[in-house]
Amino acid sequence: MCGIDAEAVAALGRIRLDWRFKAVPTDAWGTTVAEYVAGRPALRTLGTPLLTLDEAALAHNLTAMADWCAAAGVELAPHGKTTMAPALWQRQLAAGACAITVANVPQLRVAHAFGVTRIVFAGSLIEPLALRWVAGRPDLNPLSWVDSERSAALMDAALREPPAQRQLDVCVELGVLGGRTGCRDVDTAMAVARAIRAAPTLRLAGVAGYEGSVAHDATPASLAAVDGYLRRLADLHERLAAEELYEAPEVVVTAGGSAFFDRVAEILAPLAGTRTRVVLRSGAYLVHDDGFYRGITPSTRGAGPVFRSAMHAWARVVSRPEPALALLDAGRRDVPFDLGLPVPYGIAGAEVTGLNDQHAFVTLPAGGGPQIGDIVRLHLSHPCTALDKWTLIPLVDTVDSADPVVVGFVRTYF
Repeated sequence: MCGIDAEAVAALGRIRLDWRFKAVPTDAWGTTVAEYVAGRPALRTLGTPLLTLDEAALAHNLTAMADWCAAAGVELAPHGKTTMAPALWQRQLAAGACAITVANVPQLRVAHAFGVTRIVFAGSLIEPLALRWVAGRPDLNPLSWVDSERSAALMDAALREPPAQRQLDVCVELGVLGGRTGCRDVDTAMAVARAIRAAPTLRLAGVAGYEGSVAHDATPASLAAVDGYLRRLADLHERLAAEELYEAPEVVVTAGGSAFFDRVAEILAPLAGTRTRVVLRSGAYLVHDDGFYRGITPSTRGAGPVFRSAMHAWARVVSRPEPALALLDAGRRDVPFDLGLPVPYGIAGAEVTGLNDQHAFVTLPAGGGPQIGDIVRLHLSHPCTALDKWTLIPLVDTVDSADPVVVGFVRTYF
């Protein structure tokens, strides 16, 4: 069971609100998060631009994913990089997550600072200073990945230097041509596994991969490509077991983003057994969206839980310089745009056509639509590049309320 330092998370409620946090009203400055929330302030009293999270949607998504994983016979180590919010990690762990996944050393340090006891490091932990920092902490044994014999040698060399001198668990990573990290074929991965076995400071504990690099849509051809990759990952695991290269008493087979985790469960879950655990690393499911993930999530194929978008942006019309144009006070510094532009909610014919650093350009029916001073709700795409723009995010009861209430704040550490 993975734990987290409950007191460190609770201390976030003692953060004092001030000018550092976007959209917090000046009359709240000096109060703590807990004190401010106790007054149940209305969302409309906050400034713009603003990003919010919806408590009702978060709770729904949390339960939906936990129940689905249990029924599918897989475990979940959600990717913490999506939110970088220890309070949300705590809720995921309480719902049954077996670990928290991180992507780099700064994220690893955040997880360690908040007492996360089981961590998946989704990458090669080869930085010597970071390796020695990890090795000097007996309570910290992140499960990291290796995709080359050179990486194994570099890790071994760093861990041999005093005061390190300890063994770390690693997975051999399988990738795809044109993708991100990972060995490009099973034979290369087998050679890397043998190099790991030969390194006294490393212990082979599993195989890892990311099927999201294979495809970016859910066409039959893309799903077939994802399935083919996952079968190669399963084959790698079986070859490693047959050659008795695994040294760890517990073996992890891990894959699974937020787009194709249904395929991961279908193909890899049968590998689970007394010694082998199959672990998903989906992260975006908790916040979800109204864009990319809404269009590709397994429920669109009838193969997974139905999620709801928990993130929304709110922006004020600051200019109507042309009859069919409105400028909002939210831009690239405030909302995501890499997987689709924001979409105005409830305004017929309105479209965000571009973003500057601080403004959104909205085309409107000539003469119609919101006027200067009006607030526009925006639906967003891609939580991974939304939350990183905000250090303190208001949590509202539900955006579907006639007058949403702030029931909490989520502190992020990007």
